[in-house]
Amino acid sequence: MSFLRSGLALLAAGFLAACSGGVIPRPGGQHPAASRPRPSAAQPSVQATTPSTPRPALPSSPKPAETPELDTAAELGLVKGPPVDEVLKSGARSRLALQAFRLSCPSLLQRTDQSGLTTGTDWNQACSAASSWPDATATEFFSRYFETVQIGDGKTLVTGYYEPEIAGSRVRAPGYDVPVYRRPPDLIDVNLGQFSDALKGKSVRGKVQGSNFVPYDERSQIVSGSLAGRGLEIGWAKDAAEFFFLQVQGSGRLRLPDGSVMRIGYDSQNGRDYTGIGKLMKDRGLIQAGSMQEIVAWLHANPVDGAAIMNENKSFVFFKELTGAGPLGALGLPVTAEATVAADPKYVPLGAPVLLSLDRAEPSGIWIAQDTGGAIKGPNRFDTFWGAGERARAVAGGMQARGSTLLLLPIGTYTRLTSNPLASGSDGGTTSIP
Repeated sequence: MSFLRSGLALLAAGFLAACSGGVIPRPGGQHPAASRPRPSAAQPSVQATTPSTPRPALPSSPKPAETPELDTAAELGLVKGPPVDEVLKSGARSRLALQAFRLSCPSLLQRTDQSGLTTGTDWNQACSAASSWPDATATEFFSRYFETVQIGDGKTLVTGYYEPEIAGSRVRAPGYDVPVYRRPPDLIDVNLGQFSDALKGKSVRGKVQGSNFVPYDERSQIVSGSLAGRGLEIGWAKDAAEFFFLQVQGSGRLRLPDGSVMRIGYDSQNGRDYTGIGKLMKDRGLIQAGSMQEIVAWLHANPVDGAAIMNENKSFVFFKELTGAGPLGALGLPVTAEATVAADPKYVPLGAPVLLSLDRAEPSGIWIAQDTGGAIKGPNRFDTFWGAGERARAVAGGMQARGSTLLLLPIGTYTRLTSNPLASGSDGGTTSIP
């Protein structure tokens, strides 16, 4: 989720664009999988979708062409939205969202909000009420304590992620020969902001080689054995393609030969840029729809060419065994199936509710931003978490929906943000926050 996070987003959106720049890419999605049997890769399954009509985005003032890229929601501008009770439906997702919000409150009260929209004290009243509010009336809770705003133009792209489960073993055994590595001790994180103010917020990963700092081994080198013999293996997977996708998700479960489960979670990444192989395969005419299931089926049917394509993604994820609650999101808290969404913290306060209105019914509704992801960048880009198991795999694997988003902020936040005399705009229009 945060360690886990980009999930299938990196993949589904990998069909749309590759991830990352010159800094540490985070293959988002961390999602563990289910104890139920997985669908066969030879018979990939994608959940049937229910079409829905999304709510139109609110009118907003277009950003002038000469305006430089804006880094936070406060800089991008807000549009005041309708009252929550006019747009939020009651139901199971609202109840799950209240439970997830309750878990997020300690972080909301203490965490610095990168979006520039809220402070910890803004959340006091809502969090205090949430602690004892009955789940059965969750919709009333959100209506009473929140107001809606739109960030920028509100136009939204949503993908999905889940917690995969694959066959594995704690020890190397016949049929289990794909190593699951822990973080190597020679993998070094460098905070570039310590060297230059111009590089604040930027970091790289690599290793020391002689007197030089160089990029860490890429996927093809690691798969070929560059880390072998160093005692870094925490387990062994049975299927290279399935393990590749577990790496994309960022966490998952190994179903051991005796039927027990070993949960593994993100423990770092080699610092190499992520490349979405789905886009590569579509561009080459190897697949059509581009779902995760279709990709896995092709990789199984073409093992030699499939191994080469997987190596074109130079990113490689390292894992640690998880023994506590999980999977965990970017807040370090357990994420909730069908309630947690990954978002870009520059535009959405982590822990805040978001209301998605999409052209698919399944992901429409209220979610809580508890995670981040390497492919989840921008003011209205989200990745929905579907939990573990066959259904979660089927829904997340084919998830791609478009529509609009409203962010829920504590009542009074919009007025506070726009009361600055230098602010421009008015209700119903874009308001820039200096």
